[in-house]
Amino acid sequence: MGGMIKGVVSTRQRQQPLVVTLRCLSILQLLVDSVSGIGVNWGTQATHPLPPSTVVKMLRDNGFQKVKLFDADSATLNALANSGIQVMVGIPNDMLYNLANSEQAADNWVAKNVSSHISSGGADIRYVAVGNEPFLSSYNGSFLGTTLPALRNIQSALTKAGLSTRVKVTVPLNADVYESPTNLPSDGDFRSDIHDLMLSIVKFLSDNGAPFTVNIYPFISLYSDPNFPLGFAFFANKSFPLNDGGTIYYNVFDANHDTLIWALQKNGYGSLPVVIGEIGWPTDGDKNANLNYAQQFNQGFMDSVISNKGTPLRPGYVDAYLFSLIDEDAKSIQPGNFERHWGLFYLDGQPKYAVSLVTARSKGLAPARDVHYLARQWCIMSPSASLDDPQVGPSVSYACANADCTSLGFGTSCENLDAQGNISYAFNSYYQQNNQLESACKFPNNLSVVINSDPSAGTCKFRIMIQGQAVISGAGGGKGFSRSSLVVFILVFFPLYFYDFLGLKLKVNGLGFCDF
Repeated sequence: MGGMIKGVVSTRQRQQPLVVTLRCLSILQLLVDSVSGIGVNWGTQATHPLPPSTVVKMLRDNGFQKVKLFDADSATLNALANSGIQVMVGIPNDMLYNLANSEQAADNWVAKNVSSHISSGGADIRYVAVGNEPFLSSYNGSFLGTTLPALRNIQSALTKAGLSTRVKVTVPLNADVYESPTNLPSDGDFRSDIHDLMLSIVKFLSDNGAPFTVNIYPFISLYSDPNFPLGFAFFANKSFPLNDGGTIYYNVFDANHDTLIWALQKNGYGSLPVVIGEIGWPTDGDKNANLNYAQQFNQGFMDSVISNKGTPLRPGYVDAYLFSLIDEDAKSIQPGNFERHWGLFYLDGQPKYAVSLVTARSKGLAPARDVHYLARQWCIMSPSASLDDPQVGPSVSYACANADCTSLGFGTSCENLDAQGNISYAFNSYYQQNNQLESACKFPNNLSVVINSDPSAGTCKFRIMIQGQAVISGAGGGKGFSRSSLVVFILVFFPLYFYDFLGLKLKVNGLGFCDF
């Protein structure tokens, strides 16, 4: 907080004392307001997203005071107008090159996506997030040369628009931008291959009174390392303390966070404000992604936030945005099948578990209101169909490739389904994503049938899709299933084995082998 205030006040020193005092008090109040309350990430990569107005009501009903977006969609920002919710708008990575190489493009972006909303009394925009984790090693350096120039040009555009004291720029970065060779926070520093670039960005943020934004995911530590101690991922841990020269860490979030603080301190920016841009726990798609762990982690984090506990190096309030608000069934699963299950709420806005967000005594989450569903009907594998039918494999492959089967497999919510249950789940997922079109439940050889009784079993829920305009792209896309499109799909993409989805294997060659 101190670094942010210092950066703002220093730009006002040549003004008259009374003006300085009044404006500094005003700015101080703005900065205090801008970090109050818990925030949440609102992602929209869903085949059937809830209307923005419905989501804004959810945000307000659950006491969220801040929201972080991944773009600047006008419908979303219009829905947030006069909501009392502070907004961080996002600039996707694929826009960085243009913004880095054209001041005019940056001016136009700010005029359209920031100034127009603020000037009309619309969305309360407080931050512009320039890029999203642009320095991930998986990007192979694609954004190393454009992130800082884009950041500078957006800052310049905000200054020209007279918004630089109200709206701050930042870059949400993954925690992999810093490292510790010993895994002790005190040995932390910025990654060697981007060290100089990181210092330039940190200096720029400090000079402009902006925070360092970092995404920290204890779940990923557990997912990536089979030897990672489970308890250390959660906030109630006492079994696996980490002793760093007398400073004791009981959970990986605190240790990770303070590794960043050490990196900042070593490079002369120890007072730079830090915002946790993303933190959360998924509920499906992996053996450690489940409702119990997600509730335990998120409630533990919220208890820490509510109590102003902070971390050993930064005691006090933690400015954070939970990840995420709603599941996104159209997200890439390249990082893992859990990617579509980070939400506190399911796709239809129904809460997954109870968590207190405002006070330690508050209970539960408020569901979305006035949500309308499609008919109570499901598409399943026909009881008269045979698992040995040679079309079973290609049909499941097609359904899963064009819908969402990330709840199938070992350690997932549907791991206890038998072979027929797995096939039925795949068929129903495709059927629901295609708005229950009759043609979407007509798989070859009469493999499928529509029923009116819920086939859900235990923790495995066969969901009914919400009403609304589907935004499915690619094969299917609301057009139903056709034998010709299936043949092309199989020949091009699955020449040997049609599908291997978390242990679900079937052959394309018609031998009818099943291994669920």
